[in-house]
This record gives sequence, structure tokens and C-alpha cells, in this order.
Amino acid sequence: MTPGIAAAAPGDAASPFSGTDLCAEAGWRLRAGGRRPVFDDDVWCFGDVDGLAVQLSEGDVRMDFTAICDPRWRLVAKEYLLARMLPGHELVAVLPHAYRIPLALRSCKRRLAELTGWLNWLTASGAGSLSQVSQQHCDRYLHHRRARRDRSGAVPGSVDESVVRLAAAVVIELALYGELFTADAYAPGFRPWDGRSSARVAGMRAPEGNKTPVVRQEVLQPMLAAALYLAGTIGSRIVALGEQVRRQRTPAGGHRASAADIAEVLGRHRRHGEPLEAAPPHLARARIARGWDPGDPLLGVSLAALARQAGAGRITPSDLPALRLLITRAMHEVGTEKPWGRDAGAVPRADSGEPVPWTLPLHERDVRDLTGFAGTACLLVVATLTGMRESELMELRSGCRRPPAAGDPFARHRLAGTLIKGQPLGGTEEEWVVIEQAGQAVALAEQLSGRAGTDAPVFGRFSFPVRYPWFRAWVNGPGGRRLGLAPIPGDTVTLRMLRRTLARELAYRPGGLLAAKIHLKHVSAATTEGYASRPGGAQAKLLAEIGEHEAERNLQLVLTEFRNYQDGVMPAGPGARELTEFFSSVDGDLSGHAGTAPNVLASDQQVLNLLGKRAGALHLGLANYCWFTDPSRALCLKLAGTPGASQPLIGMCDSARCPQATHHPRHRAAWAKTAEDHAVFLGQIGRTRKAEHARLNAELKRAHRVLDAIDAAAGHNHEETR
Repeated sequence: MTPGIAAAAPGDAASPFSGTDLCAEAGWRLRAGGRRPVFDDDVWCFGDVDGLAVQLSEGDVRMDFTAICDPRWRLVAKEYLLARMLPGHELVAVLPHAYRIPLALRSCKRRLAELTGWLNWLTASGAGSLSQVSQQHCDRYLHHRRARRDRSGAVPGSVDESVVRLAAAVVIELALYGELFTADAYAPGFRPWDGRSSARVAGMRAPEGNKTPVVRQEVLQPMLAAALYLAGTIGSRIVALGEQVRRQRTPAGGHRASAADIAEVLGRHRRHGEPLEAAPPHLARARIARGWDPGDPLLGVSLAALARQAGAGRITPSDLPALRLLITRAMHEVGTEKPWGRDAGAVPRADSGEPVPWTLPLHERDVRDLTGFAGTACLLVVATLTGMRESELMELRSGCRRPPAAGDPFARHRLAGTLIKGQPLGGTEEEWVVIEQAGQAVALAEQLSGRAGTDAPVFGRFSFPVRYPWFRAWVNGPGGRRLGLAPIPGDTVTLRMLRRTLARELAYRPGGLLAAKIHLKHVSAATTEGYASRPGGAQAKLLAEIGEHEAERNLQLVLTEFRNYQDGVMPAGPGARELTEFFSSVDGDLSGHAGTAPNVLASDQQVLNLLGKRAGALHLGLANYCWFTDPSRALCLKLAGTPGASQPLIGMCDSARCPQATHHPRHRAAWAKTAEDHAVFLGQIGRTRKAEHARLNAELKRAHRVLDAIDAAAGHNHEETR
């Protein structure tokens, strides 16, 4: 790390914070031999602090005040940043308007960047003191800050509202800490924008729910299928090939290869029909740049490989004329080929299952790229199936996997990591309950990383916006097509989007598939168990997001069925009368409202307010809705002997008999498939299996009764299911 630079300029007022050991004041430990940043340094370097999050780069923890032109305002910036970083300091805690929650290091760095821009803009505008700052200065600066400028200084557009909000926040907060500043401060009583919040100044509206979009199914399906294929089908082969490259690329001796040695190597190639090692494209381009003839037949031959096979370090340019004829003759006889993966074993194609070599021959750089694609595949699997945040993924370290306990029938896998968001520096130890595929992906990522040590990061610091497009390009390119991988559309995908997609999938499709081979009920069970083991942990937050989506889903489903009722499409099933009576009462309430206010139409929100309580009682079955309003009437709880339970046992639901179950047109396909399957089974069993025949026949008749009831309630018939 760059050492701090002493900052106190002659004539500057002495700050009460002078000499403060920032790490000691914050309670942060330093690594052995680490340097302690002091308040008086012009550069605060926190890179030696023990326990920094993996996602923090060197630039994130380096606060450079030298970019501020006015030395007095550097002192103001230091005092302001110390106050935001250490709100518990005795001189800060007594300030009436000071913030009480410490800012994280990355947030401090962003605050310093914005503060530097504000103070230097004031200098360029001719302001000699902060006491001269007026509301006009603030408005002009914010207008300046809204413009997005390119390198030439042109203004192609405006910056995001969040950027403007941060700029306004820095201007406003200098007023809150004015009593603390030694060298300069705003005029007494001056409050930028009359004390309005930075969000209002920036024109930001109050957030209306989660604005992060979900990943489209057309993108999610091929993306996760490709990631699972790389991680599961060919992942171990990529690891083995990478180890082979590292093992065989050990430096050879430094002596020159003799003509006899090279002749012996070439003779072995000719006897065994083994192609010479092809030179990688970048080496061929470098040779041309050094003056080689583009038509030289040796341009594509790796001379370093021949020297290595001869046990030597190199073939010098002066040796090449004597060896040229030998090499050219061997090359014409056996050809050239990329060195790695020549005898790749067969794997089933992802689409047809037809066996194909898992890879074509590769150069060393290609092996590194393929290792990177496999690592991204592991990252996608873990992120998609767990909902872990970027910071949490970066904190996973070798040895984080906790295998299932001996004799555990459910084989729950656990990942030990660190929770970073909203936690003190260093984070908080956390544990995630995950399904088997996620645990296997982490195990493979540990091998792919090649990092030594039991505490080495599994994924390390990564840039997902860089890694994902590379992965997608490989899947959509020749390598992915040869393995039968479906192309991935070019939509933007982020880790936040994957987390929200998981939450919505668990809430909206509890009986379906997230993507190829992954059952949502397994992910849901793991997430729920993770919440039970750590009620305040990361999976509890994910479960809360799922709950919000479930409430939204239920409201929309109830609204849909209410609109169906208004259109004459009635529910069926044992609970149909009760649900119809409820819808009738809601319709009556809306009609009464319309009668008293004839010019006001009932909006969806008004309807949702009336339907909200019933929506809270809705549970989804595969072929019915369960309106769990009275546990004592729930057939599943009676059968299980737990009439006082707070949730239905949806897996034991017999919706044809339960008084709280209803069937709707959307459930017809499931019942029609049941009837079709039972008809097939009846035709296949022998006459002697009378008990089985009677049971299947009863199930078939029940399915037809349900179908008849759905069709009658909906006002149409479907004879094809007979």
C-alpha cells in the first residue's frame, strides 16, 4: 500500500483529531507489520486492516485527500469523513444532527469522491471560503453534476438520480457537521435547499416495491442448463486437464537443444504418427512481427514444445537453419495439432445424449479460458440456487462445505461463509443450507480455482458483468453448439436479478421447475431449513422476500378468480359455494360503493383491499386451491392427526373431499392428465389384479367427476378426456 503523506500545511489550524489512530479508534485489527493510517496523513490506507471483505479492492480502501485543491478544505474533508466513519467518537457523538451509524469503507470512498468534486468546483467558481456558499452555488453545482460528460467534455446525457442524490447529500451533510470543522465551514444557520432531504433534492420518488427485474424463463432455462452441464458433466474433466497442463509445463533446463536431440524427438513423432504441437495464434503473429515470412511452413509449429520434449530450454534462431529441413519433413508427414485434450473421452450431448468428445484439442490459453467458463458455471449454479449476494459469494472459502451428517435421510448440505451487507467490518459468520447441486458446484469451483490453502477464496473477487457475457459467448459459440447446449439470449443478467428470480420462482411456481433438473421444492426446503437454523441470517432475508412475492401472487390469483366470477366462470369443488358467497359479498360491497359515488369506478386496488384477507388464506396445490380459513375443517390435518396446525399439509390434500378446496379452469389440465394416466394403467394391468383395478377405476371416476364439475362451472365441456 502507498504510505500516507503528512498533510499539515503551515498556518493551518490544528484539528482536535490530530494524531488520531483511525484503526484503533474504530476497533479494527491490523495484520502483522501493517501500517496504521493516522488522521494527519493526506492518504488514509486501510489495506492492512485484518478481515476486509474480499469484494473490496485496493482503491476501495484508499482515501486520497490530495486531489482537493485547497489545503484548508482537505482538513474539512478529513474531519467530515472521520465523523461519518467514527460516529461514536466523543467529539462527534455530541453533535445534534450527526449520523449515528458508521459508513462502510466503500461508502466513505464514494463520499470523498463526491466531496472532492464539490470543493474543487467551488474553487473553480471563485469561492474563497465555505462561508461564502449560497443556495445559488448549490443549485448551480447540482445542475453541473446532473450532466454526464464524456472524455471530450461533451454532454451526451444525464447521470442516474442516485448519483445526483449522493452529490446533494455531501453538500447537505457539510452543514450538519459545521460545528466540528476547524479550518472552514458554511455560514451559521445556512442549510442547503432549506433542509430538504437529498432524495427530494434529486427528484427521487419513494420506491414502489423491488425494481430489480427477473430473468426471463427463455434466458434462465438455457443459462442454468448450460451451467449445470459444465459443472456436472465435464467439470471434473476440465479440472484434470488443467492439472495436466500445470504438471507438464514445468520449466525445462536452460541449455540449448542439439540437432541430435531434436532429430530424436521428431523421429518419435514420425514412428508413432503423433502430430507436432501447433504454435498458438498469438505466437505466429509475434513471429510475423519479428520478420518471419507469412508463408513459412514452420510458422505454425511450436519450437518450444520440441525443445521441451528434448529436455532442453530452447531452440535459438541460429539453430533453426540446421533443423528446418528435419522439422518441415516431420510436419508434412504427421501434421500439427493443438497439444491438450487430443484424446478426450466421450460425454453425452446435452440435447440428444449422443456421445461426443468432451473437447476438441486446445492450446494452453484455451484450457485457461475453459477453466474460467467452468468457474463461471459454478458461480451461476450457486447464485441461482441459493440467492446469495455477490459479497457473500466472494466470501466463500476453501473448506466452506459442511457435508451432511451421518445418517441424515434428507442429505442437507451447508456452506459456511460470511455475511457482509449491513454488518460491521469483517462481516458476521453465516451458514447457508443448500441443495446438493450447489454444494457440488462449490466443490468443483475449489478445484478449478487452483488456489492453495484451506482458507483461499473459492471464487475470489470477480466482475460478474464481465464473466457472464464471456460464458454466454462460449455457450452460443462452436464449443457450446458441439456439446448440444441451447443458445442463451443476449439479455442482461445480474446477480441481483438471479436472487429476485429465485424468490419469485419459489413464490409463484412451488410445484414446477426452476430450470433443467432443479426441483423448486428442494430449494424451498433448504431455504426454509436455513431460516429455521438461523432465524436472523441471510436465508431469513431471502425467505422474507419470498413471502412478499407469495402475498403479491395470492392477491393477483384471488383478483383473477374474482374477475372470472364476475364474468360467469364459477369455481368448482367442495369449497366452491363458500368462495362464491364470499365473492358475492365483495361484489355487493363494490356495488354499494358505486351507488353512493356514481362517478367513481372500483379500481383493482379497491378490490384487492376487500380480497386481501382471503388472499392470506390461499395455498396452492398442484391441482386445486386450498382456502385455509379454518384449521378444524382441513381434511389433511384430520388425516395427519394435527387439527391445530397453522398451515395445511398441501402434499396430503384430497381436494375432491376437503371442504376448503376449490377447482378452477387452470387446474383442468392436471386433472385431465390424471384421468388419461389412470385410463392407460387400467388397460395395462391384468384381470387377476382385481383390487388394483377397483382402486384405479375409482380414481378415474373421481377425476372425471372433478372435470365435469370444472366444465359445468365454467360453462363448457371437453369430451376429449373421456
